[in-house]
Amino acid sequence: MTASSTRPGPAPRAPRTTGARTPVPAPGSAPASTAPGAPSYHRLSGLTPVLTVRCAPPRGGDGRLSAADLATRPEAVRELIAHDARQGLARYGQPLRPDVAAGFGLHRFVWPVSLLFTLPWFLERRVPLLGLGDVSLRRHAEAIELTVRPAEFACLPDDPAAGSEQARTAPDEPALGAVLRSALGAFLAPVLTAFGPEARRGPRVLWAMATDAVVEGLWYAGGLLGEQERARAELSALLAPAPGAAGGPAPDPAPFTPGAGFAPPAPSGGGAPAPHRSRASCCLVYTARPADMCDGCPRLARR
Repeated sequence: MTASSTRPGPAPRAPRTTGARTPVPAPGSAPASTAPGAPSYHRLSGLTPVLTVRCAPPRGGDGRLSAADLATRPEAVRELIAHDARQGLARYGQPLRPDVAAGFGLHRFVWPVSLLFTLPWFLERRVPLLGLGDVSLRRHAEAIELTVRPAEFACLPDDPAAGSEQARTAPDEPALGAVLRSALGAFLAPVLTAFGPEARRGPRVLWAMATDAVVEGLWYAGGLLGEQERARAELSALLAPAPGAAGGPAPDPAPFTPGAGFAPPAPSGGGAPAPHRSRASCCLVYTARPADMCDGCPRLARR
């Protein structure tokens, strides 16, 4: 996992076209966990060595950090940032600026954690309603291990589990998308606030950074699953501003930055191709290695 990436995910190892939900296992096959999101987490963990997700009560110790710790303990934030500072020194041969290391640390938290929400929505049309105390993480060099305790979730009325005690139903797809934005935004808000002083960014830029990490995470997972174009389309719809009433201003998909940043399909003919997507924020990787500036960096667009 890089600090930030506007590039698509790697070629899928097991491409398969899915519908809105992960199908029920065939008779005689191993039953999937009934925990919301578990089938999606299992598929992702089997496709990439970068991220492992375990459904279990979060644990501490042995290098694990609770997401709640990041929101309440400044020393936990600094511990996570120190990991990226060490990696940056090893990768670039020079110390990272403290705010740059903090930005890398925030990205590498939001990128995988957002998948706990977005991937079940993408594959199962279920949105786990997670709190900070439900998630812990442990980093191993470039890989991340997440432990998550799924409980309540939101789903559509025709979901087989819609009548269960843990389920909350959303009337339609747009409403379920709004639940996803709200649940993920509420989860990330205190963590972004905790990282703000270390990253030296204000709320607007922090949410832009979070938006980039959310988009790039699901786009990467879509590539692994052989459904990158569907991920691109659904992310664009998820973060699109709603039509304004009577010609008024369109409301943003708060708290996220509006728009997923994907370039429209290139017209036929010559000319240089457009970048795959334009980022909402700058990851500042160019401060460590200028040649590594992302193609979709907003700084390039301002030149």
